[in-house]
Amino acid sequence: MSRLSLLVDLASLLGREVDLDALLDSACERMAEALRADRATIWLVDAEAGDLVTRVALLPELGELRQPLERGIVGFVARTGEAVRVDDASRDERFDPSADLKTGYTTKTLLVAPVRENPRGPVRGVIQLLNRQDGPFDDEDERYLNALAMQLGSALAMTTLRADDRAGPGLMMRGPFNRIVGRSPAIEQVYQRIAIAAQTDATVLLRGETGTGKGLFARAVHVNSPRQAGPLVTVDCTTLPGELVESELFGHERGAFTGADRRVKGKVEVADGGTLFLDEIGDLPLDTQRKLLRFLQDHTFERVGGRETLESDVRILAATHHDLKRGVADGVFREDLYYRIRVVEILVPPLRERGPEEIEILARHFASAFAERYARPPTTFSPGALESLRSHRWSGNVRELENWIESAVVLSPDGRIDKELLPGSAREAAPAGGSPTDGWAVTAGLRLDDAVRIYAERTVEDCAGNKTEAARRLGVSRNRLARLLGR
Repeated sequence: MSRLSLLVDLASLLGREVDLDALLDSACERMAEALRADRATIWLVDAEAGDLVTRVALLPELGELRQPLERGIVGFVARTGEAVRVDDASRDERFDPSADLKTGYTTKTLLVAPVRENPRGPVRGVIQLLNRQDGPFDDEDERYLNALAMQLGSALAMTTLRADDRAGPGLMMRGPFNRIVGRSPAIEQVYQRIAIAAQTDATVLLRGETGTGKGLFARAVHVNSPRQAGPLVTVDCTTLPGELVESELFGHERGAFTGADRRVKGKVEVADGGTLFLDEIGDLPLDTQRKLLRFLQDHTFERVGGRETLESDVRILAATHHDLKRGVADGVFREDLYYRIRVVEILVPPLRERGPEEIEILARHFASAFAERYARPPTTFSPGALESLRSHRWSGNVRELENWIESAVVLSPDGRIDKELLPGSAREAAPAGGSPTDGWAVTAGLRLDDAVRIYAERTVEDCAGNKTEAARRLGVSRNRLARLLGR
């Protein structure tokens, strides 16, 4: 790989839910190859712990390494922001041989550069190259590694390894997948299953309440799988009228129905070679479920109005907030399809089960991202605002929290978020076990249909008329909400 292509190639990894360790691992391998080094290591400055940690190292003898900022050449570079080139490690008093003693490796030559977003920016980490294969590292190597380190710093700024304090050193270690934040035990189990599922072609069912981020996790499975170069095609099963679902999935021939003036490929065909994500699969009509089952069994299908049997090489991911087992018992979901799609089942926990610490981590992450988007000053939270966020039930889960933080950042010209800036019921900090309609009650004696309609109306009111958000809180589609409202 040429040195120029390596610099350009890093940009292609941005903005995706990639496994961050895989991203850094790939960068290490390519850097070692481009600079003819025997080994490469990326050390990151952990802003919370105040030390250096290898999120990845081409050191087969060890896993993760940690070391104080005061130790070794990498610590010197992290503290000073100065690149260092060493022709004989044994003669440099800054060299720390402890890693060599653990691994049995002998470090002879080093080239170490600071990772940051711009030449005067805070240090986010360190790139270390060991033992150039044909002699000491030279001036050209140092100039190139500095440029590459800057590119990597820009790349990290676009991931969830961003720093809460953009002016301070280091990064926040938030989770293994880019764009997915969380470190609680509940979410760690999800990460483990995603990592395993991504390496296979097995059908995956993601279950969880509305707003928990099932779509993000589905993308994480795809972009970390062997199909990552193929398309990821999403079908939202709640947004299509029942009579159009089959055409959306499998396509139609010209003249198949009124208005079908040309042949149209379905999403199954468009996703060939990649992944098809069926969001809210529990809302699929029964007849379409039957045809989907056939496709899952042999990957063949016919377009609506067509006779030709077609094939498509597609991996299926599905998500739902429904209890599909109950749907099977109620006769609204096929039992054979249920078992076919849950080869790997991933339960995405609601935000309230991830703990108050995780709520705060997510709030700070969203605040940092929105402050950058809207050109606001760095954000701070008042104690009252944090208490409100920690104690709220979050019936809308991560999506609700994200919306609230976006609103607060927009309304805070000085970057300080007080309790009064949090939308709606956040100011009252609804207690755990509450609901989005706390403070009112349905009168006894009403017919069930009327009670449901009133509940739906009050939820829409709580969402300031936003029916999409109301539907998410109620766990129904917008079409179902319209029917509940009687309009």
